[in-house]
Amino acid sequence: MKALLRLGLLVVCAFVLLQLFFVLRIALMAGVDPESTAFQRSEAWRLANSAQGLRWRQQWVDYGHIAETLKRAVVASEDDGFSEHGGVQWQAVESAWERNQRAQARAEKSSSSRPPKIYGGSTITQQLAKNLLLSGERSLLRKGQELVLTQALELFLSKQRILEIYLNSVEWGEGVFGAEAAARHYFRKSAAQLTAAEAARLAVMLPQPKRFEKLPNSAYLLQRTRVVMGRMKEASLP
Repeated sequence: MKALLRLGLLVVCAFVLLQLFFVLRIALMAGVDPESTAFQRSEAWRLANSAQGLRWRQQWVDYGHIAETLKRAVVASEDDGFSEHGGVQWQAVESAWERNQRAQARAEKSSSSRPPKIYGGSTITQQLAKNLLLSGERSLLRKGQELVLTQALELFLSKQRILEIYLNSVEWGEGVFGAEAAARHYFRKSAAQLTAAEAARLAVMLPQPKRFEKLPNSAYLLQRTRVVMGRMKEASLP
């Protein structure tokens, strides 16, 4: 019994120390740009061990050197309540959970071996929390950790800083990370020079950047780009 208690205590201590480590890293990001994210390191390892080898494009640019068009497009497309919410849109999370339950039920009734599509309902802050410090694993435990990190990001960083880090670290294609690399890769210009149409196109790519990199003339991509352009003026920036 004592051995079990010691083991339980060690697990609790390890969990608390891990949270402190995460919180300290996030607090440092208030003034120090992160060199890489957990997702980027995972992708770098995958690419380094692939047939094509490691191909990497990323260049950090300050918030003021990213076009307002891109900021507005990303907020309009990914998280239109970004400036107002506290990191989590609980209604969106509940809606995503219900859709996942229905998808799981359909998958169980079907004879198909394909896994059901997973809906996230994540805000920009949640996406950043996941990419910065967590694995790509999908589980309730990882989702719980994501929510804890989301609150830490909102506590220690300003909304502007959260958006700055997100735009500099998010994936925009195979080995393409951040707004500057994306702007140069797709449009041969800097992130500060993006037009509204170019910014909207990049924003629409975000949920599935590798797919849309290979399908630049996708009907969905073109149609969704027009929708986002129409919503950009209403997007509230921090």
